[in-house]
Amino acid sequence: MPSSASMPSASTTVTAATRTVEGLLEDLHPTLQPETIVEFEHAGARHIVPRLRLAGAAAGHDPIRIGIFAGLHGDEPAGCSALIEFANAIAEEPSLADGFEFFLYPVLNPTGYEQNTRHNANDKDLNREFWRDSDEVEVQAIERELRAHAFAGIITLHADDTCEGVYGYTHGRVLNEALLKPALDAASAFLPVDSRAVIDGFPAQGGLICQCFQGVLSAPREQRPQPFDVIFETPAYASFDLQVSAALAALKAIVARYPGFISYAQDL
Repeated sequence: MPSSASMPSASTTVTAATRTVEGLLEDLHPTLQPETIVEFEHAGARHIVPRLRLAGAAAGHDPIRIGIFAGLHGDEPAGCSALIEFANAIAEEPSLADGFEFFLYPVLNPTGYEQNTRHNANDKDLNREFWRDSDEVEVQAIERELRAHAFAGIITLHADDTCEGVYGYTHGRVLNEALLKPALDAASAFLPVDSRAVIDGFPAQGGLICQCFQGVLSAPREQRPQPFDVIFETPAYASFDLQVSAALAALKAIVARYPGFISYAQDL
């Protein structure tokens, strides 16, 4: 999540020259049809923020509505591709979504994604703009989505050019143990877990962080109950393919673990 000025990422040097949102969406399974939550122009060019909505079969309860977000920082493309791969995995194996309704947002910062910049075209770090009366159309559109769908869970994918492996943010020890730790364990099949005691300026243990920056993508403060909220980070210097594989493994682990976590929480 930090600025990428300090170190070039293998994931961006290969693909940045020709990267477009439309090109990313071309990698979707042919049965999947993205929607547009906002369309805007900048410097005479049209840009969109896409969304995919995938619902699984009923599982004896109301669908668990999960929002998964990537591409807030345009120079972190591995999360964008991982989210496309996650959607394709569901298209090929629909049972992965049983009991869930997924809202997937693969590119939240389309101008940054296409220009290979952390900030958007207005030079704003979108992940410091949430719930601060932002003028940025991307943030306003995502805030509308967050309010409209009242997600039971929010997962955001990022990359960090200062870390030594995968790590994540969440709130509270129960969530760390129940959701984020299995995600890190699954991702460690591809990339190491960052084991430092301080990561991104925050105390950490085993790649787990319980604090975060202000203004990051999150649920509306008034939402009750508050959703689980996990931020998963890959090391931006690592190979693009390994970052995608690690993020995809983490997503599958969280989704597999969450129904059991709900049952446990109801017994507390």
